[in-house]
Amino acid sequence: MDLKHDHKERREQIIDLLLNKAALKQDIADYSESVLARFKKTIQKELDELRKSVDDTRVRLEYKDNGKYEFRVNIGSDALVFQLHTNVFRFDDDNPLWKSKYLESNGANGYFATINIYNFLAESVEKVRLNDAGYLIGRIFLNHEEHFMVEGKGQLGFLFRDYENSKLSDAVICQVIQASLIFAVEFDLITPPYDLVQEVSLMQINAISSDLHIATGKRLGFKFSAEEKNIF
Repeated sequence: MDLKHDHKERREQIIDLLLNKAALKQDIADYSESVLARFKKTIQKELDELRKSVDDTRVRLEYKDNGKYEFRVNIGSDALVFQLHTNVFRFDDDNPLWKSKYLESNGANGYFATINIYNFLAESVEKVRLNDAGYLIGRIFLNHEEHFMVEGKGQLGFLFRDYENSKLSDAVICQVIQASLIFAVEFDLITPPYDLVQEVSLMQINAISSDLHIATGKRLGFKFSAEEKNIF
């Protein structure tokens, strides 16, 4: 066995992976950060427009920047968290998208970054009620060619499914944001079943008295189809 030749071949394989796959992932990561920045600008413009018509000071219309990977929006009694995942993923081998011409022509198109959209109650965030539940209502997939798709609930579940042909313009970003806001505001808080809350400890009562620290959430009760298939 020629070990020197074997080592050289492996080194060339490593170099190829670094120049192609590693660089590709970094390109996607850099692009996704720029996309989140565009989302931040768009949501602030949208809130400015909403404030022109909603002058009731009791209705929350607030924005908070939490750094390059996250921002939060309080709208009415809801809070939305837009969070960019710091890793780049690949569609699993069973995903039907691999049978599309777009992915068959270039496997790199199957790698993507993800912006997750979570829905919490605004009071859960404001009062730091750490036991309160939030829900993933949408996630945005972004690839190196600036193609995208959205998986989620409400309008997020069907408006943005054409991964092969969809490009992320500022107008589309506004549409995604508006669909997220509509879904969050339309879905109301649902009381938990009586049997789950009929027993309470003195410590919980004291906590409730001081800051209403009772675990609360909308309990939407759904799973994305992709999660059922364990894409990640």
